Amino acid sequence: MPVNVYNMNMSEMLSLKGLLEKVRSYKGGADLDILKKAYHFSSEAHCSQKRSEGSPYIKHPLAVAYILADMKMDVASISAGLLHDTVEDTLTTTDDLKGIFGKDIAFIVKSLTKLSKVEFQTKKEAQAENFRKMLLAMSEDVRVILIKFADRLHNMRTLEFLPAAKQQRIAAETLEIYAPLANRLGIGWLRLELEDLSFKYLMPELYDELIRKVAKRKEEQESYIKEVIELIEAKLKEEGLPGRVKGRIKHYYGIYQKMQKQRITFDQVHDVIGLRILTDTKSNCYAILGLIHSLWTPIPGRFKDYIGVPKSNMYQSLHTTIIGPKGERVEFQIRTEEMHRISEEGIASHWKYKEKGEFDERNSKYIAWLRDLVQVQKEVPDAVDFLEAVKGEVVPEVVYVFTPKGEIKEMPVGSTPVDFAYGVHTQVGHRCVGAKINGKIVPLRYILKNGDTIEIITSTTHGPSRDWLKFVITQRAKTRIKQWIKQEERSQSVELGIKLLETELRKHSMSNALMKSDEILKAAKSLGLGSLEELFSAVGFGKVSSHQVLNRLMPEKVTAEPEPARQQKPLKEHKGVSIKGIDDVLYHTAKCCYPIPGDNLAGFVTVGKGVTIHRKECPNLEKQTGAEARLIDVDWQSAPDFTASARLFVETIDKPGILANLSALISSVNININHLEASSTQDQRGLITFIIDVRDIAQLRMIIQKISQMEGILRVKR
Repeated sequence: MPVNVYNMNMSEMLSLKGLLEKVRSYKGGADLDILKKAYHFSSEAHCSQKRSEGSPYIKHPLAVAYILADMKMDVASISAGLLHDTVEDTLTTTDDLKGIFGKDIAFIVKSLTKLSKVEFQTKKEAQAENFRKMLLAMSEDVRVILIKFADRLHNMRTLEFLPAAKQQRIAAETLEIYAPLANRLGIGWLRLELEDLSFKYLMPELYDELIRKVAKRKEEQESYIKEVIELIEAKLKEEGLPGRVKGRIKHYYGIYQKMQKQRITFDQVHDVIGLRILTDTKSNCYAILGLIHSLWTPIPGRFKDYIGVPKSNMYQSLHTTIIGPKGERVEFQIRTEEMHRISEEGIASHWKYKEKGEFDERNSKYIAWLRDLVQVQKEVPDAVDFLEAVKGEVVPEVVYVFTPKGEIKEMPVGSTPVDFAYGVHTQVGHRCVGAKINGKIVPLRYILKNGDTIEIITSTTHGPSRDWLKFVITQRAKTRIKQWIKQEERSQSVELGIKLLETELRKHSMSNALMKSDEILKAAKSLGLGSLEELFSAVGFGKVSSHQVLNRLMPEKVTAEPEPARQQKPLKEHKGVSIKGIDDVLYHTAKCCYPIPGDNLAGFVTVGKGVTIHRKECPNLEKQTGAEARLIDVDWQSAPDFTASARLFVETIDKPGILANLSALISSVNININHLEASSTQDQRGLITFIIDVRDIAQLRMIIQKISQMEGILRVKR
């Protein structure tokens, strides 16, 4: 695992000499001249720049290069790491790099360079488009993402020097995108460090509290763990089983996740400290498991065999939890040395390149899902949708199912036969009419379980149903169903638009030949529409009236019709929401999901009812049905004094005074409480719902963090 190069002692300060020695230690015959050239080129290009903490900018690319060398990357990767910001932040061009360093290094640097010359409407669109560009390049050359990981890791290690708002944004992005992606590619140490660093900045007080509690637990259990290790080592020796036993501490974000998921306090987390046993062969892993189960009682439901059924990121290990000496619970992980290396380093552990960073057969398994997504992106031109699809593909919790031929397929927990069908192929999904699980026909809403054998029944005359959006959970299925529906609606709107325009032409005794004339194309362009198909679709959707089109065609022949009375937007809503392409329309925010500034938004416009604004992940958004409902894009454009209502669910230990303390805490940070409801359960838990006024997502995260840190709080969520 790479060291934290930022916190090295002065005597160990980063230097070109140190980098060369590092590379030489694992790649003796490497051509180091190109590394020296890359260092001096980068140093010269960045010579006038400083980092946020005031140090020369070259320290950042050098630190990135050190991380890559710790990962034992090749010289081209480390050189690209040294040069990764030159095109974006200096006058250097990609052609300059190609001429000096060759096309491979130039390709990698270009793939890591943000699209700064492209105009984007929102920061979110810019982020999504840059991320898509990088992932598409990664499908050609994995080194692109490995260098980006090193870049992001060093930025996270030095995040303290940035303003608080930027810290929160970068940490949230890291936790949401980069840590899951590192996990999907099997780089265990990187995922853990990125998660803990993100946690540190998103919830600093809770993070510090967990550090103290874990240190105390470690001190209390040190002698106990030592006793168990000595006992295991003696038993292994006695049975002639090779194995190294060592203690491990669960990472802080993992502890936090467990507390949230299981609704427990830190004192109820039993596997903060566990044991890992490394041996030589797969058969010895199972032999050691049998030995442990013969010594102590295993806890039912806590055994997982990831050796027989590896995870999609090729992670392999046996997990079991037992009731150990003195009645204490102890978690064991048992794996071979090779499995451990792969679990830590993932795709970076054994990649082999041919031309331009292509994958060998073994490593191609790591990104089979990404290559499929690359195909999807050709059908999903919207970068934000593509980013959401990627997030859906890096979900860690899965079930394992079988095809009729016995192949194992991995699906996210909660998947249905329709999700599975789209996972096989788009056309299988579109034509899916039924499914058999273990030989029996089941509803398409059936939730897949571990070990199910699934067979999809298809029909060439069948198409997707909008109702499927109510139960599918994979982004792939959602995207393709929505895309099919959108194409169908567009076809219908084009047909309807043509009919409406032909009717309007007849009404004014005008020839249908105008429908294919240059004049109508000019009329379309004057309305901001680039083609006749766009014009017909806009008329069919009701965005443009047929009367407006004829006014542009023959204004002297068409009598002006009075504009309908426009309804004024509520002032508070007008400050908060911008609807693309639609002016002066009635709209309101949904009370099912309470969207606020900073959320991903979408809306449904229904004729006669205006627009309802939802968070994009709101389940009710996908339940909107009917030919009159249209999905539209929505942006926040909030004024300084703007606030929006947000809903919080708080689960607590039921004890006197906790509601008063919660209310006082919320009021103390100048957040208004609009409404609250409280109840208690038979198992002594308190359930409290707050409706509060907040400025944006950052303020909401802040109050969630503060509530999470209160004594007696089990869970907080929107």
